[in-house]
Amino acid sequence: MKNIVKDKDGHYVIIKGSIRQEDVTLVNIYAPNIGAPKYIKQVLTDIKTEINSNTIIVGDFNTPLTTRDRSSRQKLNMETTALNDTLDHLDLIDIFRTFHPNAAKYTMHGIFSRIDHMIGHKTIKSQHIK
Repeated sequence: MKNIVKDKDGHYVIIKGSIRQEDVTLVNIYAPNIGAPKYIKQVLTDIKTEINSNTIIVGDFNTPLTTRDRSSRQKLNMETTALNDTLDHLDLIDIFRTFHPNAAKYTMHGIFSRIDHMIGHKTIKSQHIK
């Protein structure tokens, strides 16, 4: 471990270190229940200089990222669309959704939505699919 950064409210932690002599950055985000997409977009914007191809972002985003992440297939709101635009701009992808594009697995069993996510750099797809 080389460095740990936490926000003052305890909603995210960034851990920089190395695994087998390769630098990695792990980010864990716990988004507030209200305004989650806007909050996550702001965090990602604030830490964008820390994000590279060896960054994994995980956590309880408290929001589905796609219509497939909720059983109702309800349309995404503008804040979630803006968050997805930010993810795309930073070359980040939803790792679960990339490897399981049609899976209907949900985090919350009563609400039927997937709000826990694992986000990584787009290069992860080409590195691990053969």
